[in-house]
Amino acid sequence: MNEDNLLQQARLLVQRLERLSADSLWAHRASGYRASLLKALDQVEQGSLPPDERQAALEHLDFLIGKSFILLEKGARELIKGRPVRLC
Repeated sequence: MNEDNLLQQARLLVQRLERLSADSLWAHRASGYRASLLKALDQVEQGSLPPDERQAALEHLDFLIGKSFILLEKGARELIKGRPVRLC
């Protein structure tokens, strides 16, 4: 994945994690990953990292993105658990 797509995806996930219901069991964990995503985004967007550190920061951001998607999926499953799914 190219760097621009990675940054765009991280920004989108920051917004989505913020919207996870406070009643969710996953909200506290999502809050931590959201903070980590914001920190990693700041590091990469500053542009002051040497190339090897920048690459490591991008790899860490990619890791956080993967974990964030898992958290969102689990939060969504929890949200619809026990509710009938309406197909409209």
